[in-house]
Amino acid sequence: MPDLSRLPAKPWCRQRFALVSLLLAGPLLAPGCRAADQLAWPVPPPPPIRLDQPVLWVGLAAHLGSKPAAPPLLLQSVQGPLELVDARGKRLQAPSLKLAWRSEPLAVPLRISRTVLGPFPSYEAASLAADRWRQQGAVVVIAHPADWEVWAPPGTAAPAGLKASQWSERLLRRTGLEVLGPKGAVALQGPISLRAPAGLRWEGGVFKGPFRLQADAYGSWTLVEVVPLERYLLGVVPREIGAGAPAAALSAQAILARTWALRNRQRFVADGYHLCADTQCQVYGTPAQASSEVRRAVAVTNRQLLTWRDQPIHAVYHASNGGVAAGFEEAWGGAPLPYLKAFADGPSPFRQAFGLPLSKEALPLLLRQGGAGYGADHPLYRWQRQLSADQLGQALGTAAAALGGVQRLVVQERGASGRVVALRIQGAKGALVLRRDGIRRALRQLPSTLFAVVPAGPGLWTVVGGGFGHGAGLSQAGAIDLARRGWSVTRILEHYYPGAVLQPLESLKQGL
Repeated sequence: MPDLSRLPAKPWCRQRFALVSLLLAGPLLAPGCRAADQLAWPVPPPPPIRLDQPVLWVGLAAHLGSKPAAPPLLLQSVQGPLELVDARGKRLQAPSLKLAWRSEPLAVPLRISRTVLGPFPSYEAASLAADRWRQQGAVVVIAHPADWEVWAPPGTAAPAGLKASQWSERLLRRTGLEVLGPKGAVALQGPISLRAPAGLRWEGGVFKGPFRLQADAYGSWTLVEVVPLERYLLGVVPREIGAGAPAAALSAQAILARTWALRNRQRFVADGYHLCADTQCQVYGTPAQASSEVRRAVAVTNRQLLTWRDQPIHAVYHASNGGVAAGFEEAWGGAPLPYLKAFADGPSPFRQAFGLPLSKEALPLLLRQGGAGYGADHPLYRWQRQLSADQLGQALGTAAAALGGVQRLVVQERGASGRVVALRIQGAKGALVLRRDGIRRALRQLPSTLFAVVPAGPGLWTVVGGGFGHGAGLSQAGAIDLARRGWSVTRILEHYYPGAVLQPLESLKQGL
C-alpha cells in the first residue's frame, strides 16, 4: 500500500489528491478544483490479512465490462437462491442473475493523470523498478491494466536508466451495472456483495464464496471471491503440480503456495483485491474438485510456511529447471537472495560434473548429457525450437520495425546457471536487447532461458534448451522425482531453499 506520509506536498490537485483517492471509495476534491484529479479510478484497498484467520480476496475474473459491447455476466447458484446486495442496500434473490453493463454519467468530471513506467514482463520486474522509484522519494503504485506497469503522479522523474511516459484522460462517464429481469433493467451501485449458500457455478467449477463485484483501477469490474487461505490452497495445489504427484511433493507445493500467497498479498492492491486466479499469480480453480491426496497435503501442512528473518520468503517455483536451478537475480534482476541460489540439481556426481558458474563449454554438454539431473523425465527437460527472422519480427511487434529485419541472434550475457540474461537481436537498422524474463515474454516459443543458439542458415536459428519456467526455487519435476526417491517434504524444501525456516503462521512475531 502506498505510504500517504510521503505524498508530494504540491498545491495542485493531481499530485496532492491522486493517491489519497486511490485508497478511498470516492473521489476527493481540493478547494478550488473544478474536477476530480486522480492517478487512477478510486479503489479502496483489500483488508489486511489476519494471522489468526487468514482470508484472501482473489480476482476470479478481471476487466469485466471493459469493452463497449461486453456481454452480460451470468451468475448461477448450484442450488437455491443467489443473494445479491448492492452498496445502497438493494437486495435481490434468484437461482441465477443476469447482469449487464451500462454507461453512467459522472457527477463530477474525472481527470486521470500519471507518469508510467513499463510495460514490464512480470510483477517481479515491475516491483524492482518500483523500489528504485521509491528510493527517489516517489509514491508509486504497481498496476496491471494489460501488462505490468508502475504509476506515479504526473511529472515525477523516472529512475536513472528507465524511460517514463505521461498519460492523461478526462472522463465524463463510467461503466456501471444493472440486473436484467422480467420487468426490465434495475441499476445497481457497487461494490456488490454476493452469496451462494450451495456454491456459485463459474468457469466449469463450483466456488463457495462469498463474492464481490467491485470496480477496479481502470474503470472496469472484477468478480472477487473472499476465500479462506486453506480453502484457496485446495484450488491451487492440483493445478500447479498436479493431483497425482507423490505425497511429499504435494505437501511441498502446499507449503510453497501458502507462502507465495502471503508474500504476494499486495500484488493487486491497486484493484482492491490481493491475488488473481491465473498465471500472473498462482493458478486457482474450483476447490470442490480437490482429491483426497491434495486435501491431506493441505491439512498436514496446515498454516506452515517458509520464512527468512521471520517473514515469508519469495517462494517462487516452476515446472522444470532442466537440471540446473537459477538464482533470483538471474530470473528477475535485483539483489541475490541467500535462499535462492544457482546450483546443479542432481546427485553428487552430477553436481561435480557441472560446477557453477557454468562455463561456455559445459552448457552444450549439460544440454546433451544432463539426463542424470533430478526431474529428467519432464517432457520439457530438453527441447529444441527453430526461429526464423520472420517469426522474430512477428514476436517483437512494433519494435521490429526499428530493427529493419532481423539478421543476428546473439547471447550477450549469461548467469551462473548458464541461463541467458541478455539476448541481442541485431537488425539492419539497429539492435534490441531482451533481458531476463523479458526474453520469454517476447519469444513465447521458448520454454525457458536455459538455451544455446545455433545458426541454421540465412535468417534461421536453432535454439536448443532445457527446462520450463524461470528456473528459480523448486522444480516441480525435481520435487516429484525426489519424493519418489523417498525424500521427505522437509528435505525437499531444504534442497531448493537452503537456509529458509519452516514455521507456523502464528509464530510470525512481526505479523504480515
